[in-house]
Amino acid sequence: MTDINEKICLYITKKWLIPWLQEGKSQNSFAKNHGVEESTIRKIKSEETYRIPVETLFKICEARKISLSDFFKLINE
Repeated sequence: MTDINEKICLYITKKWLIPWLQEGKSQNSFAKNHGVEESTIRKIKSEETYRIPVETLFKICEARKISLSDFFKLINE
């Protein structure tokens, strides 16, 4: 079974962060746009599993105009 924190971080990195960076935007601008610190984004994309706080996930989802329940549906598709 995949660790839920790993699954969350992998989704955010692959589906949201990497496309953002491919548009020529910075990791710092991603963090600011999503209401979190840049160090948090570094932890999310790290090889080490990051235990993402619910508050952090909520801020990121809120910035993307998606509910937590919809986010969890997405990562389970």
